Amino acid sequence: MSQTGERLQKLLAAAGLGSRREIEGWIAAGRVTVNGKAAKLGQRVESLEAVCIDGKPLRRSRAAESLPRVIVYNKPEGEICSRKDPEGRPSVFEQFPRLRDGRWVLVGRLDLNTAGLLLATDHGELANRLMHPGYGIEREYLVRVNGEVDEARLARLRKGVQLDDGMAAFDAISVRGGSGRNCWFSVVLREGRNREVRRLWEAEGCTVSRLKRVRFGPVFLGPRDLRGAWRDLDEAGVRQLFALVDLAMPVPEVESKPASAPAARKRALRAGTGAGTGRPRTRR
Repeated sequence: MSQTGERLQKLLAAAGLGSRREIEGWIAAGRVTVNGKAAKLGQRVESLEAVCIDGKPLRRSRAAESLPRVIVYNKPEGEICSRKDPEGRPSVFEQFPRLRDGRWVLVGRLDLNTAGLLLATDHGELANRLMHPGYGIEREYLVRVNGEVDEARLARLRKGVQLDDGMAAFDAISVRGGSGRNCWFSVVLREGRNREVRRLWEAEGCTVSRLKRVRFGPVFLGPRDLRGAWRDLDEAGVRQLFALVDLAMPVPEVESKPASAPAARKRALRAGTGAGTGRPRTRR
């Protein structure tokens, strides 16, 4: 086994095939081979080694041909964040553009009844780091709450509330409108536990009737982001996400090809020479 090269799960994640956790499961299940032998967790591979998933060779060249891609999707309520659903509910993946190779990896998930900003990328390692709690990336939500919300409740939500999976708190809360028992708030979290926003309010005796994510780190949902529509994050935005998680931005490799004979002849004529002969052109 090679002691140099790149870790297999990191390589496959960077190729957009899935998150590192998913890929580690594939390796443990024997679905990945290196040079015809079952791969092992933590194994390193060199560029010339043959990697296969379910018997199909990995096309590593695609990762070098273009910059990583990130899309911003405005998820409506009623769509799930899984590829398949026994109940036949619509999936966000059905709305995404097709990739030539690899697949989209979600940067966190939103539950069925939560709308708003959802990021997806074809670079698995970027997705893995953006979701990792160690980086503490902020998620901002707009939430409509039914119930009496006084300053004491808000103070407890900022300080910390005991949930069934440990203490949790909002990093910031601000009132955004409404009155009485039906108010809108802006809340900010730095982790992505399952249904955490809803569970925090429920722990204080309040019910969330609407929930929408409007920001993930430096990426905001804008007024032109229509429900059920996606857009590509521009290169500056992609670079900002890579820098946010201390990840080097891949540089596309452009293959240098010799010019075809017709192209070379045209350039030679424009330069005032014969077709590649180096002799000056003469007029008749």
